[in-house]
Amino acid sequence: MSNYAIIPRPASVEYLPGNFQCSGIPRIAHNAGAGAFQNEAKVFCDQIRAVFGDEAFADETKICLVKTENHAEESYRVEIHPAEIRVSAAAGAGIYRGLQTLRQLFLSGYCAGSEGRSALSIPCGIIEDRPRFPWRGFMLDCSRYFYSAEFIKHLLDALSLQHINIFHWHLSDDQGWRLPVRQYPLLTAIGSRRQDHRFRGTYIGGFYTESEIREIVAFAADRHIEVVPEIDLPGHASSVLAAYPGLGCTGGPYRVEDRFGVFDDVLCAGNDDIFPLIEAVFDTVAELFPSRYVHIGGDEVRFGRWAECPKCQKRMAELGIETPAQLQSWLTSRLAHMIKQRGKTAIGWDEVLEHTEKFPLPDDLIVMSWRNQEGGIKATAQGHRVIMAPQNNGCYLDYKNINAPEEPGQLSVNTIAQGYLMEPVTPEMDEAAAALVLGGQGNLWSEIIYAGKIAEYMIFPRICAIAENLWSDKKSKDIKDFGRRLEIHQRRMDRLGLLQYRGALS
Repeated sequence: MSNYAIIPRPASVEYLPGNFQCSGIPRIAHNAGAGAFQNEAKVFCDQIRAVFGDEAFADETKICLVKTENHAEESYRVEIHPAEIRVSAAAGAGIYRGLQTLRQLFLSGYCAGSEGRSALSIPCGIIEDRPRFPWRGFMLDCSRYFYSAEFIKHLLDALSLQHINIFHWHLSDDQGWRLPVRQYPLLTAIGSRRQDHRFRGTYIGGFYTESEIREIVAFAADRHIEVVPEIDLPGHASSVLAAYPGLGCTGGPYRVEDRFGVFDDVLCAGNDDIFPLIEAVFDTVAELFPSRYVHIGGDEVRFGRWAECPKCQKRMAELGIETPAQLQSWLTSRLAHMIKQRGKTAIGWDEVLEHTEKFPLPDDLIVMSWRNQEGGIKATAQGHRVIMAPQNNGCYLDYKNINAPEEPGQLSVNTIAQGYLMEPVTPEMDEAAAALVLGGQGNLWSEIIYAGKIAEYMIFPRICAIAENLWSDKKSKDIKDFGRRLEIHQRRMDRLGLLQYRGALS
C-alpha cells in the first residue's frame, strides 16, 4: 500500500518516513483515553474480528486512544509512527471516525498468512480530519420490500466505514406498514402484508418488533449513526387505510397496494379520528427512537378525494380555506406541532413548501429537497433548514449506475460522478442561506429492489461518493483522484462481503 487511499478524503495527510509494522492487528491500550472510549474500542475490535477472526490480533498493544479538548465532536487526528498508532479526539464520535479510518487502513494493510506469517504494514503519517456537513445520510425504503434486521445492521456497519452518520428509515408507505403500534394492532396485522404480484395467491411483507427496532437503534448508536424514522403522512397511506378503512374519505374497500406508484386514496383531512391514530404512532416513535428528528413525509399527496369528501369540505369551510390542497399545509403544521410536543423536530419532503398561504410552515420544520434542488433553495430563502437529496443529481440509488440495459435500476440514471459532484450549497444561496444547509443523503427506494444483495449493489459504491461529497472540503473535490482511491477502497468492501457495482464513474 503506497498511500492511504482513504474515503472520504481527509482534510490533511502528511506522510512520514518509515512504516508501522506488526505481526497482526495491534491491540488498544487500556489507558485513560481507552477507558473514556471503551465502547468505540469494543466496536472497532468486533469489526476487525468479524473480518479476520480472533487469530488476527497480535500480542502487541500499540494503539492509544487520546481524549483532547480542542476538537469538534466528529473531528479526529490519527498519528501512525513506527512503534505506535495514536487516535485523538474530544468525543466518542471523533474517536469512532478515526478508528474507521484506521479500519480502512487495516483492511488494506493486513495480510493473513499461514504458519504465523500474518503481517500488518502501514506507511507512517499524520491524518487530520473533520466533516464539512453535520447531516451525511442514507435512506432505506423498507415498505416496498421488507429487509431483515440483520441485513440493516450489516448495512449500517458498512456505511459507518465512510462516516455516514444518519440512517433515515422509511417505515410506511402504500405497500406496507412496518412499525408496531400497540393501540392499533391492525396496522401490522393487516397493513404489513400484501399480495406478491409476482406469484398469485402469495403474500409478502413483515414488520419490525419493538425489540428489533431497539436493537437496530442501539447498534447504530454504537457506530455514531442517528436513526431517523419516517412515517409518511397524509398520502402514501394505503397500508393504513387497509387496516382502518374508516380513516379514508370513501370508506373503502382498500388494500395494501401491490402496485407501485401514487394513489388517490389518502387520510381523510376532515375526519378527526385520524388524529388519535397519529398521536399513538408518534408516541410509539418517541418511545422507540431517541433521534432528535421525525420525518413526516408529505410527498405526492393527491387532493381529489378531499375535493369530493363532505367531511373535508366541511373542514375547509371551518378553516376558511379555498382549495383542498391547502388542507395539506394545515395538516403539516398540526403534525409538526405534535412532533414538537414530543421534544422532536419534524422533517418533510419538499412538497410541504406548497399551498402554505393560509397555514405557513412552522419555522423549525426541516425540508428535504428531493424533486430537484429548487425546493432547498426556496426553503432556505424562507429560513428553513434543508437536507439536499435531489433525485436526478446523484442521490437516488434505485436509479441505474450507468445507462446500460444490463444494469438494474428504474426511471433514470444516477452515476457515481453525479453523487460525488452534487453541491448541496447552490450558487443562488447567500451566506445566511448556505448556513441552513445541513447536508444531504442518498436514498434507496425499493420498488424493484427485492433482495438485500441487490440493494448492496445499488448502494455501493455510490454512497461512498456521496459520503465524500458531504464530509470532505469542497476545494478538495477531484473525481479522478476519487476513482483511484475507490479501486483500493472497493477491495476493502469486498472483505466486508458487500456486492458492489464495478464500472464507469460517469
